[in-house]
Amino acid sequence: MTSRTTPTPTRRLRLCRIALAIGAAMPAAALAQESASPLVPDAITLDPVVLSAGFSPLESLSYGRASTTLQGEDLRERGILSVRDALRTVPGIAVTATGPGFTEIRTRGAEANHTMILIDGIEAGAGDGQYILSGLDTATVERIEVLRGPQSVFYGASAAAGVINIITERRGQGTRAGFEVGNGAATWLSTGISGERGRLSFSGSARHDRGFDVSGDGGEDDAIRRNSATLSGDLNVTPDTTLGFSVRRADEHYNYDATAFPAADAAGYVVDSDDYADRDELGAEIFAQATTFDGRMASRLSWEETRLDLSQNGADATEAKTRALRWRGIVGIDGTAADATRTLALALDRRKDENSLSHDNERRNTSAAIEYRAALANGVDLQFGLRHDDNDVFGSKTSYALAGSWRAPGTPWRLHASAGTGIVNPDYFELLGGFGYVGNPNLEPEENRAFDIGVEATLAGGRGRIDLTYFNERLKNEITFSGAALPDGTNFFNEDGTSTREGVEIAGSYDATGAVSLGATYTYLEAFNADGTVEARRPQHKLALNATARLLDGRATVSGDVLHVRDSYDQTFFGSYGVEELPDYTVVNIAGTYDLNDRARVTARVENLFDEDYSSSWGYANQGRAGWIGLESRW
Repeated sequence: MTSRTTPTPTRRLRLCRIALAIGAAMPAAALAQESASPLVPDAITLDPVVLSAGFSPLESLSYGRASTTLQGEDLRERGILSVRDALRTVPGIAVTATGPGFTEIRTRGAEANHTMILIDGIEAGAGDGQYILSGLDTATVERIEVLRGPQSVFYGASAAAGVINIITERRGQGTRAGFEVGNGAATWLSTGISGERGRLSFSGSARHDRGFDVSGDGGEDDAIRRNSATLSGDLNVTPDTTLGFSVRRADEHYNYDATAFPAADAAGYVVDSDDYADRDELGAEIFAQATTFDGRMASRLSWEETRLDLSQNGADATEAKTRALRWRGIVGIDGTAADATRTLALALDRRKDENSLSHDNERRNTSAAIEYRAALANGVDLQFGLRHDDNDVFGSKTSYALAGSWRAPGTPWRLHASAGTGIVNPDYFELLGGFGYVGNPNLEPEENRAFDIGVEATLAGGRGRIDLTYFNERLKNEITFSGAALPDGTNFFNEDGTSTREGVEIAGSYDATGAVSLGATYTYLEAFNADGTVEARRPQHKLALNATARLLDGRATVSGDVLHVRDSYDQTFFGSYGVEELPDYTVVNIAGTYDLNDRARVTARVENLFDEDYSSSWGYANQGRAGWIGLESRW
C-alpha cells in the first residue's frame, strides 16, 4: 500500500488567526480609501441572481451558500481566456494540471470527482467519471457560477463538494466574433436571432495551442487542439408554454508525455514522448416548461444526454454515456411561482450511466427531492432541501441541504451559513480496474458532511465588497488508490475513519476610482486523510490578486493578475512512495485592450510574464511565458 508522510501543522492556529486578521483589515483599508471624486460610481454592480442556486435561480443576497460568479466579459477583458485559469482566481478552488490535456479541480480540499461540472446546466461528465476541462476557453462564455459545499440535494452524486456551471452565450440578437494568434491560434463566433415567438443561438470556437514540453526536458511541445459548437433555441408555443433544446459538440486532440514508474526523482518521472489522445463530447437537452394555475406553479420536463469518448494513441475509445429524465415543479405558496416570498419545489429524476469498461453492467438511479424557500421579515432568507436516491448498485441514500442569509437592517452587513451532506459513488475504474490495476467491487460510496458560516459587507458607499467564510467538511469512506496490491488483491480501498478539511475563504473587490478596480481572493486550507497524513494537490495557501485600469476615456484597459501558491504536496513515485512538498510559486499575467471604434477591439495578453518555472503536480512542468494578440468585433 502506498505510504504517506505528514507535514506537522504546528502553525495551524497562528495561520488561522492571520487569515482572520486579513479579513478584518480589508474592510478598514477599503473604507480608508473612500473618495468623493465625481468619477467614482455610487455603487458597484453586483450580479443579482445565482442561476444554479438549487431548483430555480435565487438572488445572490438571499443565497445562504458560498458562491462566486465570474462574468465572461470581465474575464476576457483581463485576458483570462481559459476556464481553468478563471477558476484559479476563485476562493476554495485548487487547480492542478499534468499537461495541457488534463486538469483537475478540487473544491475545499475534496477529491477531483467530488465537484460536478455543468455546461449550460447539463452534466459535462458522462458515465461516472469527472469532466476534464483543460481545453475549455472563455471566448463564448457568458458567466461561470461556482457553488462551494455539498450540492447533492440538487444535482445528485458527484456534487458532494460543489458545482461549477459554465454558461455559454445565448444571444438573442447580434454577433460577436474574434481571433487571436501567438502561442498558436484561435477564433470564435457567437450569434443569434430572436422574435416574439422564440430565439435561436449559435456559438463556436476553435483553438490550437502549441503548448509546452510537459516533461521539462527540452523535448517537443505538447499541444492541444479543441473545436466546439453549441446550438440552442426555444419556442413560445403559447404565452405560458415554451419548448426548447440545446446541443453541444466538441472534439479535442492533445499530446502528452509518458511517465517512468518508479522514478528516481521528480525530474525523471515525466519522460518526453509522442503520446496523444482524442476526446469527443456531446451534451444535449430538450425541454418543455409551462406555468399553470394563474402562475402559481411552474413546471419543467427535460431529457438530457451526455457522451464522452476517449482514445489514446489511436486505440479503441473508452465510451461513457449518461441519460437523464428530469422533472421540476415550483409552487408559489403566497403568490406566483416567480414572485412568491415562500416557494416549494419538487423534483424527480431518473438517471442511467454506463461505461465501456463494464459491457454487461449499467447503473440506474431514481431520486426524489423537495426544497422549501422563505423570505422572512427583517432580511432573513431560508432554504432547505431533502433528497432520497435509490441506486440499483449502491442502495438508498438520503442527503440534505440547509442554508440561511440575514441582511442586518440599516447596515452593510450580511451573515450567511449553510450545512449539508453529499454522496459520491465509486466509479467504474475503482470498481472494475483496468490498465493493469485491480478494482474493488466491494467499495462503499463516499459521504461528505459539511457546514460553513460567513459574513459579507458592502463598503465605501457601495464601491467595495468583502466576504469571509469559514468552512468545515468531514469525508467518510474516502476511496484511496494503492500502487501496491492490497491483501485482498485489489488496488482500491475505503479508508477507515474520517478525512478532515477546514479553512477560510476571503474574497474582496474595490472600485478605487471610476477608472481603477481591484480584487483579491485568499484561501487557507488544511486537508488530511483519515490516518492524519496530508492530502495531495491541495495547497494550504492560495492568494489571487487582480487590478484593472481604464484609460483614454474608457477606450483602453490594462489588467494584471497575480497568483501565489504555497505549501502544496503531491504523491511521489520513488523511495517510500509518500508525499513531497512542491516549491511555492508566483505567476503574473498581464493583458490590455483598445477599442478601435464602437465595434472593433484589439486585445493583447502575456501569460506567465516572468517565465516562472513551477509545477502544480509532482514531476510535471507548466507553461512558460507565452504571448497573444487578437481582434474582436461586434455587430
